[in-house]
Amino acid sequence: MPSSTVDTFLACSVMILLVLSAMVGTSKLLTPYLYDLSNRDEAERFEQLATHILLSSGAPSNWGQSRNTIPTNLGLAKADSPMPYELDIDKVSRLNRENAYSLAYSKLWEAFGAKDAVFQIEVKPLFDVSISPISSSTLGNQTVYEFEIATKKAGMPVGADLSGYAVVQSFVDRAKSSTSSSGVGFLSASIPNSVNGTVLLTVFARAKANAQMVSFNTFAFVHNSSAPLVNGTFTKLSPLNHFLNASLLYSTIEILKAQIFTFNYNFSLIEKTHEVQSVEYLVPNLLDSSPMIMVLTGHNGSDSFAEWVSYPHLPFQIGASFNNSIAGTKIVSRSHIVTINAALYEVITKWAGTE
Repeated sequence: MPSSTVDTFLACSVMILLVLSAMVGTSKLLTPYLYDLSNRDEAERFEQLATHILLSSGAPSNWGQSRNTIPTNLGLAKADSPMPYELDIDKVSRLNRENAYSLAYSKLWEAFGAKDAVFQIEVKPLFDVSISPISSSTLGNQTVYEFEIATKKAGMPVGADLSGYAVVQSFVDRAKSSTSSSGVGFLSASIPNSVNGTVLLTVFARAKANAQMVSFNTFAFVHNSSAPLVNGTFTKLSPLNHFLNASLLYSTIEILKAQIFTFNYNFSLIEKTHEVQSVEYLVPNLLDSSPMIMVLTGHNGSDSFAEWVSYPHLPFQIGASFNNSIAGTKIVSRSHIVTINAALYEVITKWAGTE
């Protein structure tokens, strides 16, 4: 399948999302019947359950914004949104188990209320971005690193414009490029030799078929330093309600800089509170159809770090495990394209009965 075919498929998927706006009223009328569909086909019932969880805002309607609120009725839609399948950035973020304010699946299942069904929810960008280092060379007082960027959907190439940021200590290098028809492009990062430590390369890819289709990935490497440690070694970063809570896992950590990145923009984060092992930052409302990536750089003794988190906090998968399902159990999978903070993502839900 050529790249143009994949791009056309993605564009058509978005058109389907827009057409569904005419069906929202009908879908919401189905709510009273979602838990009494024993006389209907099981696959049809699971389809209605999947639709309901994405069209309903739940109760309370703003449950995602509060760190301690447990919903009494589970729904992921943004409250009072005129657009169908627009999800709340905080409700989605609280489904990620890596978020400090996440909800356990047992609480989600209880709030959803369909006692005879189990489910799994996965939220991710519409296509994949991979980053592969190619070479490095010293040019004067800086080192230039070259990377290959591949953008694909189900193994097929996706044409995309690329926006990359290389972050180390307080230094940021910005680069732009685009992929060829084969879904492959290249980015370079120029790092001064006067700095050292872990470098975090964040790459955003915006599909040429639609500017709302933006995916991302990160790649950590070292510059004049030892090997980087895995993300989350020094901090636990949890975005919620346009604040970023950074729990510092060691009392000796020194934060050098906190920044936010999108496809088009990058800004320093404003510190709101600072305690011994906790810092909270304000997250601005950026008018960009893009995920937001927040990066903290700093030191813990001789160790340098650059750690990150996305907002919405994804990709993730939460819910029942269907890997060892009982033979004969019917599992129904549904995929929907949704909008979160003006960018498009894919939600995959899986359903099965509890009998």
